[in-house]
Amino acid sequence: MRLDGRAALVTGGTQGIGAAIAMRLAQAGCHLVLAGLRDDESAQATLAACRSFGVRVHLVIADLSQPAPEIVPKMVEQVDRLESEVSILINNAGTYCDRAFLEMDWETYQKTMRLNVESGYFLTQAFARKWVAAGVAGRVLFTGSINGELAEPDHTAYDTSKGAVRMMVRTLCVSLAPYKIRVNAMAPGLIVTPLTAAALTDAAMDWMKLHTPNGKVPGPEVCAGAALFLVSDEAEHIHGQTLLVDGGMSVWQQPNLA
Repeated sequence: MRLDGRAALVTGGTQGIGAAIAMRLAQAGCHLVLAGLRDDESAQATLAACRSFGVRVHLVIADLSQPAPEIVPKMVEQVDRLESEVSILINNAGTYCDRAFLEMDWETYQKTMRLNVESGYFLTQAFARKWVAAGVAGRVLFTGSINGELAEPDHTAYDTSKGAVRMMVRTLCVSLAPYKIRVNAMAPGLIVTPLTAAALTDAAMDWMKLHTPNGKVPGPEVCAGAALFLVSDEAEHIHGQTLLVDGGMSVWQQPNLA
């Protein structure tokens, strides 16, 4: 699967799942704009890794937890200056900062929804308007989560946001498929990333492996191939779908403890 000559914006693209997706797209010949929260060692390492495949790679700094009317137009303007023909949008930026439902505060809930839902919605709108005007058959990919399928008691804001992503992919598909713009999602199970590593004690890892049919809690590289497929020409008739990359966790009622 090749993306030669195409250009993509990857939000949250400097580390974790976003970085893995960016590197796989670069390997397939895609030029990149990576959006991250800061220009740090992780960002520079990802830029270097992507550039090693001989493609153009740029970095923009943006806090997508800010209100969309404030951040999205500025970000799109920056991206246009760097790569004027972006035709692939990877809405990967996200956060997990939950607390128990009875202790949830407005600021934490709002930050979660802005970053996990609002930013992707309005970035997609901004690029879709450009693509429709120019007759570009764009591709949009969201990073969802198994938490859009399975609930946890103390992850109410995060679960709500990822459930919203699942429905957003469906409704944006219905809106944009007539313009030949494809919208899909890739939804990981538990992945070891900088965002999750701190919570993954040995006991937590053992529990997650027990509750995953293939017995694995992998790194972000397992998401990269699924992302590449969904934005490639090979997936031209796939619209409005969420591909779960979860080792089978979402289909297993419970492990056999006997």
